[in-house]
Amino acid sequence: MQFSGKSVIITGAGKGIGRACAKSMAAKGAEVIALSRTAADLESLREEIGGRSVAVDLSDPAATRRAMAEAGTADFLINSAGTNVLESSFDMTEAGYEAVMGINLRAALITCQEFGRARVAAGGGGAIVNITSIAGHRGFTEHLCYAASKAGLEGATRVLAKEFGPHGIRVNAVAPTITLTELALVAWSDPAKSEPMMVRHPIGRFAEVGDVALAIIALLSSDMAMVNGAVLAVDGGFLAV
Repeated sequence: MQFSGKSVIITGAGKGIGRACAKSMAAKGAEVIALSRTAADLESLREEIGGRSVAVDLSDPAATRRAMAEAGTADFLINSAGTNVLESSFDMTEAGYEAVMGINLRAALITCQEFGRARVAAGGGGAIVNITSIAGHRGFTEHLCYAASKAGLEGATRVLAKEFGPHGIRVNAVAPTITLTELALVAWSDPAKSEPMMVRHPIGRFAEVGDVALAIIALLSSDMAMVNGAVLAVDGGFLAV
């Protein structure tokens, strides 16, 4: 019960990595405040782990701020919400840009800002983990806006670490490789697509959602008190080779 008596706000908690984080944090004693767009996902999560939830479309900045106000002051924040629109550099649309950058970057900056303000008002302390991607480090076809959003969030993580640090708030990020969420299992089921990527992973596999959740939880732990402004690759060695 490492996080007993603590609370965590998790965006994108309904599915994938966010849901894995919610279940793991609850198992370690934390109260989970889950943010997601899909009410049915939030309801099923509450049935599993309890806690509180707020249904919100994070592409709406005003709604995001209202959701954070409803969530209230928490000890931790995990920014797991994310989306992608597959468009090439030649075919990028304004709609695709707004959809990806609005959720992956702008919403994360808003939740960090509101979390930081609440923590400072409460006397400081706390920790944030943002989820980025190896796509912010390597160029993948049809990932123009996605790569920009994730690289931007890593830069923002370092600024947040510098500005929030004096208040005792640590801010870090994890950069996962391909992670086998329900959607990814379908997207990468074709060996012709998956094998060229798989051979670039020295560990010989893609990540499971639990792999990423455990890394996030480790960064939130007080055992990591001197880790601030870091980006931890959860990639099986992809970026090392």
